[in-house]
Amino acid sequence: MQPYQRPEKGSLSEPPIRVSGHIVDVSAQAFRVAGLSPFVRLGDCVAVRGPDGDELGEVVRVEEKTATVKPFAANFRSGVRSPAWRTGPITVAPARSWKGRTVDAFGRPCDNLGPLEKGPRECTADTMPDTAMGRGRIEKPAPTNVKAIDIFTPLVKGQRLGIFAGSGVGKSTLMGMLARAEGFDTIVVALVGERGREVREFLEVTMGGDLSRLVTVVATGDESPMMRRLAPKTAMTIAEYFRDEGDDVLLIVDSVTRLAHAARDVALAAGEPPVARGYPPSVFSELPRLLERAGPGPIGKGTITGLFAVLVDGDDHNEPVADAIRGTLDGHIVLSRAIAEEGRFPAIDVLKSISRLADICWDAQERELVMRLKAMIARYEDTRDLRLLGGYMRGGDPALDQAVDLVPLIYSTIRQSPGDPRIDKPFDELSRQLKQGIVAAQQG
Repeated sequence: MQPYQRPEKGSLSEPPIRVSGHIVDVSAQAFRVAGLSPFVRLGDCVAVRGPDGDELGEVVRVEEKTATVKPFAANFRSGVRSPAWRTGPITVAPARSWKGRTVDAFGRPCDNLGPLEKGPRECTADTMPDTAMGRGRIEKPAPTNVKAIDIFTPLVKGQRLGIFAGSGVGKSTLMGMLARAEGFDTIVVALVGERGREVREFLEVTMGGDLSRLVTVVATGDESPMMRRLAPKTAMTIAEYFRDEGDDVLLIVDSVTRLAHAARDVALAAGEPPVARGYPPSVFSELPRLLERAGPGPIGKGTITGLFAVLVDGDDHNEPVADAIRGTLDGHIVLSRAIAEEGRFPAIDVLKSISRLADICWDAQERELVMRLKAMIARYEDTRDLRLLGGYMRGGDPALDQAVDLVPLIYSTIRQSPGDPRIDKPFDELSRQLKQGIVAAQQG
């Protein structure tokens, strides 16, 4: 089946024989169709004849006599007795020529650069992850050129890493810096629920106009929950195509929280009860099913390295969505509002951030250095109030004296702006700064 193409005017091309019914009820969230219940399944699509052409929706609930359908359009206008017919699930057909293009959640071009080439195979947007024993091993480091990450939470090709942050602490800026990482053949970015103005800003400013490796999937905040729910799945399907072609793919989803919000709207429209701060149970099964699709591909294929932004509600890093996602991923980076308020960016809290695959990147000496640096930073932060109150006297605690001398140098070293020059060996720069600090402390 082709990806659904909504015409400007008129209606969908009609097959010689089709299963059809009609709308019997319309609400603000969904509509119900009679006559299709024996022929549709959850996830199938239904087209409806409307006043401005044909509209598309997805079946979210099937009962004996009616099926509940959630429309993809934000301004659904069809009414009772409008004809409706089954069209099957959403599919996309990616191709190599999609690099440099921007598409919507259906895989349709939205960059005014002409039509897209159809790829060799059609892929269902909502598929199951690969089997556990059918995947390859994770073995290759993936430098990001973000010093704080490359030192304290290094990334590996095929890893899935979450970036947890409240609003306004530099999450999107950090994601943009990571999108310029080298060592990946293809980059797929899903902008889910973003402001419309930020799309061109991301492509032209953050990416510097270099779109040769990039495929962007966009579902802005004004689009319907169905489109925001579909966009990450479409991006994952595109990433899987390039992975199966042998590419090492970097997949960035900004943000998974807006996907969860959209999935909540859909589940509530289907009649599910809210169980955890308004989230129905299906949200917590849908999220890991998407996240598990990233990672190493089948043996002999490429990898999908997933970076998933998580916008924590009210800066509560233990709220249900953040907690569920953190347990599924292979590590997490926490952005701190307190660090951002100090003007230190990226505002990564290295004590709360962790990479579960860091041992693949570190050698024994680097591992020992990072552990000692984290202990030093913890001691420095634990005594911050004591030092502010004047309770610190130099000479009484040599370990604290060393932390006071060196931790500001560590913070200065890992401070970074998007336009800073590339650093290929961050450990060497950090060692040089620390040696200079030790010499200065001894001379002082």
